[in-house]
Amino acid sequence: MSVKDKAAVVGIGRTKYYKRGQSFPMTQDEMAIKAITLAIEDAGLQKADVDGFALYSAAIDPGKVAAEMGLANLRFAATLTSGGGGAAGSIGLAAAAVASGMCNYAVSLMTLQQLRHRLGGTQVAPPADPEAAAAMAAMMRTPMTAFSQANIASPGHNFAMITNRHMAQYGTKREHFAAQCIAQRANAIRRPTSIFTEPLTMDDYFNARMISEPLCLFDYTPETDGAVALITTTVDRARDLRQPPAVIAGSANGGTGKHYSLLGSFQMPDESFASGGHRDVAKQAYRMAGIGPADVDVALLYDHFSPMVLMQMEDYGLCPVGESGPFVADGNTAWPNGSIPVNTHGGHLSEGYVIGMTHAYEAVEQVRGTAVNQVEGCEYALFTGGPATIPMSATILRKA
Repeated sequence: MSVKDKAAVVGIGRTKYYKRGQSFPMTQDEMAIKAITLAIEDAGLQKADVDGFALYSAAIDPGKVAAEMGLANLRFAATLTSGGGGAAGSIGLAAAAVASGMCNYAVSLMTLQQLRHRLGGTQVAPPADPEAAAAMAAMMRTPMTAFSQANIASPGHNFAMITNRHMAQYGTKREHFAAQCIAQRANAIRRPTSIFTEPLTMDDYFNARMISEPLCLFDYTPETDGAVALITTTVDRARDLRQPPAVIAGSANGGTGKHYSLLGSFQMPDESFASGGHRDVAKQAYRMAGIGPADVDVALLYDHFSPMVLMQMEDYGLCPVGESGPFVADGNTAWPNGSIPVNTHGGHLSEGYVIGMTHAYEAVEQVRGTAVNQVEGCEYALFTGGPATIPMSATILRKA
């Protein structure tokens, strides 16, 4: 069953975005409840109306949050088997749930609190005594994987490898990554929600410390805290609510096995090694929506690392494969005059990192016509989850 035009996002809510750990002493659940409550108010609903959760990355325990909120009847609760790659897919999951009648109003959300110490799911403040703090850190340290032999110990190392291949294969330069970072920072500066509000220059970028060559500080997303929630229902119900519905035109959640190793052993085929791994997901999303890349008015592309924004542009046909560097350098992704504005909210790199859900929030605002950096005449907004391990995802919203 296709969910095309059968469901719509009708409510959006979010907390303030905080620098890492600064949301404490709030809990993750408290931030989630605040975001959900704001989304309910935005839609013009009551708490009793919410009866479903469509999640990704194990954002919350649905039963616990439902009990804490006093939700009367939880009829549906599911979580995609994914990390950030499932961000956009969670909206497709919500659409499937409401279109099939399994629930009436489904919440998708992410809540993120990056305290330095966590024990058994409980937030633990670091001990004041240095020796005790060191002992706690040792106890909680994740065992090194087999990839430690090659000094691949974090996602940044993986994506640096893919980035180096793209540079060698297509002549992409660090100046191209810098141009996207600078454009997104310019977008973030206009938004009161943004973590970063100072302009970013080419000199700033090239003077920044290198973390995993060729990725420097500004190519990495910062670690932040916050929560974002969206509410999805059927198009029929949406017509009677407070906000213009953001209709779900297409959604895909999956990928092909050949890109399972995007965060692993690098066994992708040569023709798509230097990519975001989204080409098959893109085909599925476009096919369901009945549109093509030329119809997309704004793209909100998951940006845990800046080069992956460029590679997703190629995956989604926004520019030819191998040509994303010059495409960005020519200003095509900048707001307001670019041919396809990308990450008009500033993205993870500059507004705040809430594992993809800020992109969904911006997509809704764009098709409503209420975004801070509004794309004139926006009819279709594309947003993605990942690149990561499978499943990766994409959802296309359209103006009602």
